[in-house]
Amino acid sequence: MMNTPLTLVSLVERAERYFPKKEIISRTLGGIQRFTYKEMGARTRSLASALESLGVKKGDRVGTFAWNHHRHLEAYFAIPSMGAVLHTINIRLSAEHVSYIINHAEDKVLLVDSDLLPMFEKMKGQLKTVEAIIVMTDEDVLPESGLTPLYSYETLIAEADETYAFSGDTAEEDPAGLCYTSGTTGKPKGVLYSHRGLVLHSIALSLADTAAVSESDVCMPVVPMFHVNAWGVPFAATWMGSTQVLPGPMPTPEVLAHLIESKQVTVTAGVPTIWLGLLNELEKKDYNTSSLQRVICGGAAAPKGMIRMFETKYEIPFIHAYGMTETTPLVILSRLKSHQKDLPEEEKLELRSKQGVVVPGIDIKVINENGEVKPDGKDMGELLIRGPWIADEYYKDDRSSEAFRDGWLYTGDVVTVDEEGFVKIVDRTKDLVKSGGEWISSVDLENALMAHEAVFEAAVVSVPHPKWQERPVACVVLKDGYQNVVSKNDIIKYLEPQFAKWWLPDEVLFMEEIPKTSVGKFMKKALRDQVKDYMSLQS
Repeated sequence: MMNTPLTLVSLVERAERYFPKKEIISRTLGGIQRFTYKEMGARTRSLASALESLGVKKGDRVGTFAWNHHRHLEAYFAIPSMGAVLHTINIRLSAEHVSYIINHAEDKVLLVDSDLLPMFEKMKGQLKTVEAIIVMTDEDVLPESGLTPLYSYETLIAEADETYAFSGDTAEEDPAGLCYTSGTTGKPKGVLYSHRGLVLHSIALSLADTAAVSESDVCMPVVPMFHVNAWGVPFAATWMGSTQVLPGPMPTPEVLAHLIESKQVTVTAGVPTIWLGLLNELEKKDYNTSSLQRVICGGAAAPKGMIRMFETKYEIPFIHAYGMTETTPLVILSRLKSHQKDLPEEEKLELRSKQGVVVPGIDIKVINENGEVKPDGKDMGELLIRGPWIADEYYKDDRSSEAFRDGWLYTGDVVTVDEEGFVKIVDRTKDLVKSGGEWISSVDLENALMAHEAVFEAAVVSVPHPKWQERPVACVVLKDGYQNVVSKNDIIKYLEPQFAKWWLPDEVLFMEEIPKTSVGKFMKKALRDQVKDYMSLQS
């Protein structure tokens, strides 16, 4: 067999050659812009040429600090295709964490959206390795800034070589991308992705039994391009020649609903809080969502009630998925097997609410103190993962030994596996509630709570208990119109038929908002602190 390298260069070159008329539809601060893959290819080559003129060499890290739009997509391919490393930086992190990440990665050049530039004014003088900042803007004039040197993205690529030849000496094991975890505990940890890993992951995303990204799709990644490469969707969609809809800055539920309707989006991806917000918008206003063939949901367990609403009321197939920054991220995806499609609706919903079956190419193992767990859907253990797009260490970080051992990634996620191989996330090891020596799943309680007609969001955390060690407390955000209508007793009575008595929360706290991480997940650590403070005041 020929030994040809798997590199990202081949992805963009295929889009240029075979799909020159297909479009990227990009929402920016200036409005909707459209580019063909032929134009995108020329702009991508120009960006690579411009970066080379600024002194970027093979192996250098180039940071991006941006929303989901066409310029960010061009950077996705220009940077690794010239042999450098694409470093996507989470725009929702604190200035302290952003400066730490940039310095730790040793970024040489930064590409920054104009509306996000003020963050860097706060870090002036703190960035040790940055030699230039390129501002991505629709405006002809750069914003006023004390940062130097500052360049205009559009001016740079207009003056650069649009026929620039991508690097021909890139090996498939060379680094192509760098992402950092969101750093909810301690400093963020970096994960370095190879060209080979990203290409194989793109193949996995395009399989019929996974996300099935194809040429006929109109793909809208709502998951940010600064978070695990928007789950790899921009890479796969470009390779397959899909039309791409990039929702741009501050995409509200109203913006997303409008884009789905007006651009005939067929597949979209994001975390549960995004889809809760979209459902809320669909309930308020009439939108045509008939084009949507699948919604991919990951990052946290999706409530069963939300899945039911998408599939029954709006007839939108809802696909649960699981992954991590360390896994590029696709590992597990929930699609019914052919013989399961005739099951009763509630049984099918139960399966869809699980994270699903391991995708081809990946191996998993589930262990507890007794060894490997039984595939009975009840025995719980920690999920271990290995495969060709799974990291084997953190980037320049001595914490690697905590997560990577014996050729496996120890995820910290507690799961069950049933006899059909469907994996269900029970909890994070640190979020399980241990009451009287028995485990209570906060995820199961949260899913039940969010199926209540009055509940918009719900999270369950543990609090110390003098007799039982820990007890669960439910934190609930009610939908508009239900405040002062639904009580603690109403919530507990709703849960009683579904759980053993000792699983029921000791307290239900009604809140205006549940704290979230920079990528939209519930921030359990901050929530536990809030609940502990509240409970101590009550006592």
